[in-house]
Amino acid sequence: MYEVRDQILNSDMIVFASPLYYYGMSAQLKTVIDRFCFFNGSLHQKHLKSALLTVAWNSDDWTFDALSAHYKTLVRYCHFDDCGMVLGYGCGTPSMTKHSRSIQDAYLLGRSL
Repeated sequence: MYEVRDQILNSDMIVFASPLYYYGMSAQLKTVIDRFCFFNGSLHQKHLKSALLTVAWNSDDWTFDALSAHYKTLVRYCHFDDCGMVLGYGCGTPSMTKHSRSIQDAYLLGRSL
């Protein structure tokens, strides 16, 4: 975690990327975020930019509600500057993703930074 901490604190932005698993982020990403308590003070003072990139098979309008709420709470708590979210509805396979608007949304988010 020391290496991860140093990389985060030496960055201007943190991008959270995860497939949607049971309406939340992956356990691997959640584990890293849970370890933020190790350097909360330094993290809060940094005021990093942040973004969320996520995809799901499901395309219902409520698919990302829980993950979006979690991300927004994390942004607020950590004093991040939210640069946006790319919510990949209906991206269960590479072909589905290719035909979704997610790729364009990700491109536009990256271009805006």
